[in-house]
Amino acid sequence: MSGQQPGEARPDQVGPAEFRPRLGAPLLPPAERVRLACQSRSETDYFFGYWSALGWTLLTFGIYSFYVVYQLVRRMRDHNARRLELLSASLSFAWDEATKRGLQEELTPTFQRAAWNLGGLNDMTGDFREPLVWVVLSFIARTVADIVLFVLLDQDLVRHDEAEVTVEEDLALIYARLGQPIPSPDRDRVKDRHNYVGRTVATVFSFGIYLFWWYYDVMAEPNRHFRSDWLQEDAMAGAVQALG
Repeated sequence: MSGQQPGEARPDQVGPAEFRPRLGAPLLPPAERVRLACQSRSETDYFFGYWSALGWTLLTFGIYSFYVVYQLVRRMRDHNARRLELLSASLSFAWDEATKRGLQEELTPTFQRAAWNLGGLNDMTGDFREPLVWVVLSFIARTVADIVLFVLLDQDLVRHDEAEVTVEEDLALIYARLGQPIPSPDRDRVKDRHNYVGRTVATVFSFGIYLFWWYYDVMAEPNRHFRSDWLQEDAMAGAVQALG
């Protein structure tokens, strides 16, 4: 018995639409999907240099700031989708490996819990913002749009990391049972939410000056998140390669 309920999605059936194969196209093997997801991080995980961005914004009389807005939204959307694909493929690979070893029934509760949390990550990729829309909104209502965007970006980062940590914990349990231990994630890495009311008040009473500090946070915090993810996914890719 596999322990899988009728109609329940396999782990490899969880993922954002842009990563699913087109109708009739063969699904890539999970190990290959893991490799490609790791390989593509240079395309999704854009790193901001705050002082460089600020310098170009000043030199272009604010025009460069619209590019900053575009990249702030685009990088989180694409990063979230890539990470979902990586975790989904890693879970799918482990599912197949557990089946080969007769461990599927034993590990089914852990697989189901991980798949459930992957579903939450999948929902987040579907409801995130379109970068060009935010560029237009920023052009129309600069400060107000920026504050709303910063709140949404911060909420997305926290929710995304909370779900990721839970999935990574389950993957660590599964891969340890398969004989390829990977580091358990550090729950302390999940940041606290910003004080949105306090930051908004500070922005208003400083006549917008505090917004420069807020810009720094929404640039630097995802940078740190990306670096943390890379360490975890390198270990995951190594485990998949060793088992494959």
